[in-house]
Amino acid sequence: MTYALKTAANEELVELFAKIALKQYDAIEGGDNVRFRTLFKQIDDVSNELRSRDGDQRRMLMALYVHDNSQVRLKAAVHTLAVAPVEARAELESIARLQWEYQAGDAGMTLCLLDNGTFKPS
Repeated sequence: MTYALKTAANEELVELFAKIALKQYDAIEGGDNVRFRTLFKQIDDVSNELRSRDGDQRRMLMALYVHDNSQVRLKAAVHTLAVAPVEARAELESIARLQWEYQAGDAGMTLCLLDNGTFKPS
């Protein structure tokens, strides 16, 4: 990744997170699994940088719950489960209720894994 994550402001990291999630959406729509996996790592890097900051700044990703794109909302919800579990779960449930698009299936599966204890956000 060519971004200087360590020196970026929190707001810049949230913007970057959204941009990467939008690129993920395009990769999903285009069936480009290689690109999607690369972007998966990048979005994790941004989330981990926010996590490493004083007070765990991943909570700032909650601002993306109102984004127009379902992939941006999905990734924001997943990456805030550890810091805002009630709000993140509500967002995942909202996405799952759409019952269309890849993101609804992913949100539903995440909820199942949370409920059965397989997925434990940290």
